[in-house]
Amino acid sequence: MSLRSVVLGVGSALPKRRVTNEELAERVDTSDQWIVERTGIRSRYVAEDGETTASLATEAARRALEYAGVEAADIGLIVLATATPDQTFPSSATKVQAALGINDCIAFDVHAVCTGFLYALSVADSMLRSGSSKKALVIGAETFTRLLDWEDRTTCVLFGDGAGALVLGAEETDKGILATRLHADGRHNDLLFVDGGPSTTGTVGKLRMKGREVFRHAVVNLADVLNEVLEAAGLTSADVDWVVPHQANARILDATAKKLGLPSEKVVVTVDEHANTSAASVPLAFDKAVRDGRIQHGDIVVLEAMGGGFTWGAAALRY
Repeated sequence: MSLRSVVLGVGSALPKRRVTNEELAERVDTSDQWIVERTGIRSRYVAEDGETTASLATEAARRALEYAGVEAADIGLIVLATATPDQTFPSSATKVQAALGINDCIAFDVHAVCTGFLYALSVADSMLRSGSSKKALVIGAETFTRLLDWEDRTTCVLFGDGAGALVLGAEETDKGILATRLHADGRHNDLLFVDGGPSTTGTVGKLRMKGREVFRHAVVNLADVLNEVLEAAGLTSADVDWVVPHQANARILDATAKKLGLPSEKVVVTVDEHANTSAASVPLAFDKAVRDGRIQHGDIVVLEAMGGGFTWGAAALRY
């Protein structure tokens, strides 16, 4: 037995407003057929006034705590992955902390865009195993639609808003997080970025992407890091019960599964419902697959993501 970070609870939250491809086609030069054929996306959720990254994160956290049967006061660590914080500072994690009524715990944000949840999970795992805390909330939350250029049909159709959360606990067990692997390569900044920021333009900016190049890097990097994390955990692709990937594009999911020799039936797909929710996509998909009964206790689950930077990473766990 080893001291490991075990998943105790899952939760997610979505904005109230669901936007279908047909509705989007009324304001953008696109069509349902064009979007579905190229991305697999059929709808996404868009935050409205009063719905923020922190409010969605708080709702997802509450649901995860309820699922785990854990009181908010027992949480000693909150790591929130987001590229769309409520404010430049303080962190959105501290807003979640206050909303949950936790007077004192470690709380901070992690910014690695779509890979953010994997970075946050790895950080929380390390801190739990080091004894910094006994229980943690790891959250991915985004209001990514507020970064979109709604006149750019190649990008605005791809993204949505939402949040997902896990409650982790440090336990002596053979379950939990078995291995994590993270990477970054800043040479590819211009392939996927936001053209603004406090230190450059003083504005939030809009998302810009060269989709074809991103696709090519994603398939290679994700397959490589999945093999890497499986090797680190002493597993093979045959041991994997479920892959919970970043939900960027259905074609990337299919291509990555084929490179690994995994059947599509083992891949949890929610991109059709939620679109790309950046750091929220992995925990959103994980929550859905646990709650609908696909992921069962004892299953080997692999999480993976790639995002702007480029950043990419994976985690292997026994649920």
